[in-house]
Amino acid sequence: MLQYDFQKVSGDFERFLYYLRAQQDRTKLPPHIIPQSHFWLIDNDEFIGILSLRRGLNDTFIRISGHVGYQVRPSKRLQGYGKELLRRGLQKAKELGFTRVLLTCDEDNIASKKIIESNGGQYENTIPVEGSPIKKLRYWIDLDKREHT
Repeated sequence: MLQYDFQKVSGDFERFLYYLRAQQDRTKLPPHIIPQSHFWLIDNDEFIGILSLRRGLNDTFIRISGHVGYQVRPSKRLQGYGKELLRRGLQKAKELGFTRVLLTCDEDNIASKKIIESNGGQYENTIPVEGSPIKKLRYWIDLDKREHT
């Protein structure tokens, strides 16, 4: 899952935008980073959250990050925004030609687990993460068979 410190982001918003734009361009990224696009959820001119869609996977991302990462600002959590953010992100992934996406979450992140499962996530396995006592849950969503549109 994404981990942005929203207070730092608002303190230097231009730098944050530059960072997001740079992640779309393979030539500006280290070899181990996958290009990704970012989509924002905004409600009545208020920023709610962000979703990242990676355009491929490497060894690291297939194990612990997946194609999709999302984060809802703390003051808007537990209000259904995470479910909606992921639903819209999956629609965008399908528009971009994805047929299947991988999502992961920490095993102790019950809210994210529920969000993924409510959007059609099919549990594959739980894997250890080097250097962390918390394991990752891995889910696949088949976009062609998804009932939630």
